[in-house]
Amino acid sequence: MYRELNVAVVIPAFNEELGIERAIGTVPDFVDHIVVIDDASHDGTFALASGHEVELVRHPANKGVGAAIVSGYRRVLADPRLDVAVVMAGDGQMDPRDLPALLDPIADGHADYAKGNRFKYGGAEVWRTMPPSRIVGNLLLSAATKLTSGYWHVFDSQCGYTAITRRALESIDLDRVFPRYGYPNDVLARLHVAQLRVVDVPVRPVYGPNWNSGIKLPNAIYPVAFALLRSWADRVGAESESRALLGKPSS
Repeated sequence: MYRELNVAVVIPAFNEELGIERAIGTVPDFVDHIVVIDDASHDGTFALASGHEVELVRHPANKGVGAAIVSGYRRVLADPRLDVAVVMAGDGQMDPRDLPALLDPIADGHADYAKGNRFKYGGAEVWRTMPPSRIVGNLLLSAATKLTSGYWHVFDSQCGYTAITRRALESIDLDRVFPRYGYPNDVLARLHVAQLRVVDVPVRPVYGPNWNSGIKLPNAIYPVAFALLRSWADRVGAESESRALLGKPSS
């Protein structure tokens, strides 16, 4: 428990045998429940995770990181004792020391969704540690996400280190969340439709010397672009419908 919040950590994992045990082992002791979702890994991820005290969900076929996180969210919602779901990657790319900072705005009653912002932690640190291709891609996608999501104050849209309340999870249609790369952009738009409070929190950029992303640019650019367009269309459509029901003119 953290400040009267029962906290669950959701760990999506696909072929993370090199990092999954460290990711599980470094989860802070105050976390009440850990859910690991093995998204049909081909390596030893499932076997290694099963050696730990976690709730382990295995997808029979690869569904994508967004779908894996949604599976974890559903397991959290199935336990009425849990108040908050935090996403931490299976490769250990999220520093557990930053977890209290993500939870504090929720515990203070100021946010429904707290997301990491590596650029806010320190510009020099980002430029020193984040691969240049990631920086360029992130700057472009963050700018696009401001428009499609409606949250003009958020940045570092691709940072998956997030904390979300039970209320927020119950307020969005999990069946419609984009299943692959682009899910964080899509979630932000759905949160905006539900009129939920989102805050950016400084988190450390973690890229070790042997870090190798499983995200390849050609494989990611089209799904993310599609997710952005779809989330924008869904948000505009939902907000227009809401205005019509209230008898308000479109802006």
